[in-house]
Amino acid sequence: MSAIHQSMAREALSMAIKKGCSAARVCLSSGVQSSYTVRDTLLEKVHQAAGNTLQLQLFAEGRYGTFSTNRLERDALQRFIEQAIAGIRLLAPDPARTLPDPARYYKGHRDLALFDPALAAMSGDEKSARAFTCAREVWGKDSRLISVESEYGDGIESCYLIDSQGFEATTRQTVCSLTAEVALRDAGDARPSAWWYESALFLQELPVTGCGTQALERASAKLQPKTLPSGDYPMVVEHTVAAQLLAPLMAALNGAAIQQNNSFLIHKLGEKIGSDLLAITDDPLIRGAQGARLFDAEGVATRTTPILCKGILNTYFIDTYHAHKLQMPPTIGGPSLLIWEGGSGGAPELMQALQKGIFVTGFNGGNCNSSTGDFSYGIEGFAIVDGMVGAPVSEMIISGNMLELWSRLCAVANDARTCSSWRIPSLAFNNVSFSGI
Repeated sequence: MSAIHQSMAREALSMAIKKGCSAARVCLSSGVQSSYTVRDTLLEKVHQAAGNTLQLQLFAEGRYGTFSTNRLERDALQRFIEQAIAGIRLLAPDPARTLPDPARYYKGHRDLALFDPALAAMSGDEKSARAFTCAREVWGKDSRLISVESEYGDGIESCYLIDSQGFEATTRQTVCSLTAEVALRDAGDARPSAWWYESALFLQELPVTGCGTQALERASAKLQPKTLPSGDYPMVVEHTVAAQLLAPLMAALNGAAIQQNNSFLIHKLGEKIGSDLLAITDDPLIRGAQGARLFDAEGVATRTTPILCKGILNTYFIDTYHAHKLQMPPTIGGPSLLIWEGGSGGAPELMQALQKGIFVTGFNGGNCNSSTGDFSYGIEGFAIVDGMVGAPVSEMIISGNMLELWSRLCAVANDARTCSSWRIPSLAFNNVSFSGI
């Protein structure tokens, strides 16, 4: 981010205070993204975008509003701020809206190693070549192939955050990814498909090959699926999709959900909400890791925090506003880098221990009631027979309650993918209710 842009953000903050705001926060984000998509053997789409967005959070006369613009010329910005403040004055006062206690701000200049200059130097030809390489791993390898789509994508993001209490910090991060999706022809009208992706902050850490091959193997394994009889089965959830089961739990910890009585974890702080194996830590300070950060969107310093320890809930995610509303101590706005502690082996070891059940490798629709924790999800995967992967399974639904489900967690693997900010391993559960469609 250029010094000119930072100067404009500082000027916007000064304008807001001079025009009558009692407090203000300015976030200037700059980003460059590109993607190259290959379908079968042809380059189908090239996408490139670059831009700057200035977000203003303005506090005036006990009122609050958030506004954003990409027009950074001085005169246009001044008019924008004047109109924003005029709009705020039409709102009802909300005394819970304040900036954080400055004592909670991040202070320092630590480098988390999240930026790779090699991405900026990479040519378009090199990027498209990665997508073609991925597609060629699949094209012509299977007579049942309908299509293969591969995509290389990357992004360079930077953010400059400043507020009227003296907080000022800059972050920058890179990310690159490779994705493949394969569709095959099966009996009748069935068209099983599967995907695989790899992602990294640094270009040298992104695998060049293997993504397409993985997608083809996963699609081939889905041919001629069956539906098992309804009933209660042991369940193993693959690490690629286990985070989808954890997402309702994390959402229920959010301060907004708690304040609005829209969380099945209200009044559960300090209580046991799951198996002893439910042990998750937010560890935002791991160098070179996706999800790592030094401060949240308010400038509040992050820290390593045990969220769940032996099934006991230790913390909520409560920002400054919801802390005031709930009359509770603030924590942090949301999780950064989730680490599941403990576990050993991978999904094969979990299946071997259970001997029978269903191995879930995908979720197809469904929902979870955020107030009660009752859920219903469509699944796909495989039968577990004699501790090994059996026939593919589809058109089945799992249902139940989140608190009951997590109490049935019986084993945890150690195979979480590090290309995600939620490092959730494969998980095993006892007696999950499955029904056929």
